[in-house]
Amino acid sequence: MSKELQTAMEAAKAGAEVLSQYFEGVFTRRTKEDTSLVTQADVEAERAIVKRIRASFPDHQILGEEGGSYAGEPSVTWHIDPLDGTMNFANSIPIFAVSVALVKDGMVTVGVVCNPATNTLFSAERGKGAFVSGSPMRVSDQDASQAMVTAGSSKTEGDRRSEDAFGAAMRSRTKYRRRLGSCALELAFVARGGTEGFACFGLNTWDYAAGTLLVEEAGGRITDFAGNPWKFPDPHFIASNGVMHEALLEAVAGLEG
Repeated sequence: MSKELQTAMEAAKAGAEVLSQYFEGVFTRRTKEDTSLVTQADVEAERAIVKRIRASFPDHQILGEEGGSYAGEPSVTWHIDPLDGTMNFANSIPIFAVSVALVKDGMVTVGVVCNPATNTLFSAERGKGAFVSGSPMRVSDQDASQAMVTAGSSKTEGDRRSEDAFGAAMRSRTKYRRRLGSCALELAFVARGGTEGFACFGLNTWDYAAGTLLVEEAGGRITDFAGNPWKFPDPHFIASNGVMHEALLEAVAGLEG
């Protein structure tokens, strides 16, 4: 295991420990300028994550959802989300995660997603496979007829309309559709083989950076809406087990992104 992956795992666990202390408790919360919610737990979890990364890599740049940019070498950047699924967390719904990813020269090389509610750790390093709590994981081989598909979008009107249109288009193409509200976990579930597809409409890099690597290293497929190979940091993409990818492409045909 590389020092980068070890650090990412330790950082994600540190953030998850903070979230676990606050979950289902009383904590302060406020609304940011973009109308999104941030809680005391988000802020403290990010501090814990940054502290762990800085201890090992003081010269790396860090991009965090709550604290903005931490100066460093721009070609090596950590994209961290201390609490992906804040609304779920704030309402005591146990679907949220910590996401930590390392991007080198525009490519995600390390990705870790931690699910504090189940104490599950998803991890991957480029070219070395994907793991769930230390055991290898693979995408499912389920076709579209029995697949479960999820999606997430930004707060922009166009992205939300596209997500709604995607959901409608998938009604005739797959059996199960969900919106879980945690992109990092939704991609991890595709990688683990629990779901078969995820469509991303304009989310932030810290939401999906780690999860995309999990899917790729677990044998899945990620493309843009036209079916071309996906390249970070394009925020409009579909991720799948590969078997049902064409059904997803049909559903996003003509949508924004």
